Amino acid sequence: MKPIVWDPKDESLEEFKKKHVVNEVVDRYDELLEDLFLIRNPRFKFNKEYKTELGKFIADYKDDKDLKGCGHWFYFPFSKILCHYLPDNEHQEIRTARNKNLITKDEQEKLYNARVGITGMSVGSHAVLTLSLIGGGKYLALADFDVISASNLNRIRFDFTKIGKSKCLVVADQLYRMNPYAEIKAYDKGLSVENLDEFMNGLDVIVDALDNLELKIRMRLKAKELGIPVIMATDNGDNIIIDVERYDLNKDTELFNGAIGHVTLKEFQNFRPQDLPKLATKVAGANVVVPRMLASILEVGRTIYSWPQLGDAATLAGVATAYAIKRIALDQPVKTGKFEVNLDAVFDPEYDDKKVAEQREAERRKYLSVIGL
Repeated sequence: MKPIVWDPKDESLEEFKKKHVVNEVVDRYDELLEDLFLIRNPRFKFNKEYKTELGKFIADYKDDKDLKGCGHWFYFPFSKILCHYLPDNEHQEIRTARNKNLITKDEQEKLYNARVGITGMSVGSHAVLTLSLIGGGKYLALADFDVISASNLNRIRFDFTKIGKSKCLVVADQLYRMNPYAEIKAYDKGLSVENLDEFMNGLDVIVDALDNLELKIRMRLKAKELGIPVIMATDNGDNIIIDVERYDLNKDTELFNGAIGHVTLKEFQNFRPQDLPKLATKVAGANVVVPRMLASILEVGRTIYSWPQLGDAATLAGVATAYAIKRIALDQPVKTGKFEVNLDAVFDPEYDDKKVAEQREAERRKYLSVIGL
């Protein structure tokens, strides 16, 4: 998966291309240099008469070399693309230039060097891609055993040409193309009891987007031991529920912020299968799950194949998760607890109407009663 860099000391670019199946060559180095020039010379924002200065900048930059010999060429074996990039420092400079000064230079460096693990590449893909967009994610660990199916495409940012391909590897390939200097460990066989310690080793923060409840518990027990904060976002109709567990600040923080009580791993393993939907609802946040979601859970395996998830909620989960990661990486305060990010409450003018709220709560209680809560 890791991109292969062309070394001009070993062979010519044409020889390198002959060694690999190349479906597309992308070389916009002159445009990258123009962007770099303008970033470093902001006085030309409102003065477009800069061609002479740009020519001198490029001439000084390449120092009698051909532009093809500047920077680095990366070949991406997964997508079979060969692309020409600026050197690492300049690449980071150009891709984070529009972050200034919402993120300062020192903050950007901290965010870039944070070590983040993301488990589950549906909602998790939105988290890690958003993190990379804002200039984070040099060191990443990704885990998902699943492949992309057609029904996934209502909520993850890939198209039908990716069906049947590993979620983990598709996400890793996209991240590498955003930043070929990243260091990514891709666990495309998924997270397991056997590789959990290896996956979590050295991480600064973990994103939990897993479906497997046992692994969720095991991950948190290890996070408590290592003092690693855990962030979990759960789709909730068009909204999300986000959990922040600051085991880095307080190792006595309860699993899932106490949502399932003091359930031990052994007790969980003895639960009956029919009790798991109830437990999953408690983990998500029974008091805020929207009625349509609760009604749908009762229909899984009857009239619908799986629990519903929407693309807007998955995208929102990625935004909220990346925001929390950024604050943790920058040593900014982040609350521990379970929080609702509710678009209905923002945009629906009747949301807080007393009768509407009472009806919503009555529906929620009805479905929770059926589930056993």
